[in-house]
Amino acid sequence: MTTESAARTASAARLAGQVAVVTGAARGIGRAIACRFAAEGADVVLLDVARDLAGCPYPLGTSAQLTTTAGRCGAHGVTVATHEVDVRDGDAAAAAAEQTLDRFGRIDVLVNNAGVAGPSGRPVHETADADWQFMIDVNLTGAFTMTKLVAPGMTRGRRGSVVNVSSTAGLVGYRHFAGYVAAKHGLIGLTRAAALDYAPHGVRVNVVCPRSVVDEPGLEGRMLGEIARSLRLPPEESEEVFVRDQPINRLVRASAVADACLWLAGADDVTGAVVSIDGGFTVR
Repeated sequence: MTTESAARTASAARLAGQVAVVTGAARGIGRAIACRFAAEGADVVLLDVARDLAGCPYPLGTSAQLTTTAGRCGAHGVTVATHEVDVRDGDAAAAAAEQTLDRFGRIDVLVNNAGVAGPSGRPVHETADADWQFMIDVNLTGAFTMTKLVAPGMTRGRRGSVVNVSSTAGLVGYRHFAGYVAAKHGLIGLTRAAALDYAPHGVRVNVVCPRSVVDEPGLEGRMLGEIARSLRLPPEESEEVFVRDQPINRLVRASAVADACLWLAGADDVTGAVVSIDGGFTVR
């Protein structure tokens, strides 16, 4: 075996024998994370609402897309389970967590990726109460709920990793995105508080903050397109506008976010970290 192939084999075993739960896994960043974890040997449990939701102005992931993610993960020879769950529904989330524990015996990694970018595009005084609540419920309370469900088992085993997916909107403000910005800021606060709560029990909690992740056809993502729509940017100009604000002069790839989540899943000495994946956007 060559040195290069040996390195690949070692890398592929990074999560061997572990069980990872990924929310919002039907498409986009969630699919990239799930497939990366599966490629590294983890059995994966994929959660997604897999239907459209009242209050969200654009189509969400579908059952077919969740099945596609599951198939791509399964191609790596790992065990895959799927659950169609709205993370706002505590009972449904609890049932999925219970079924996961019944089947696999434990949860080693939780990635709270489920999120929505809209309704957005209005100043605070024009933001409906229901729109504000929807953004908070999906983007922040969903992660809180899932963390509550997996934390007891992780603390009993004195090992585990929670990775939250925030945004550069959790670090800086964006005009006309008050609900999204507030929820993503809150997710960083939740990460820091939970990191302190669970550090004595060997459980780590970290957060990644991507900026302008390209919508790749193979991942069927559409988050960036929806943000552009909320900003009323013409489709033919939107990528140029986002790239202009990136010091590296290109959009972030979903694979970079997945790589960061993978590193945090196994970084035993890291907790409470806020990892920016933003091409230098927040350096300025």
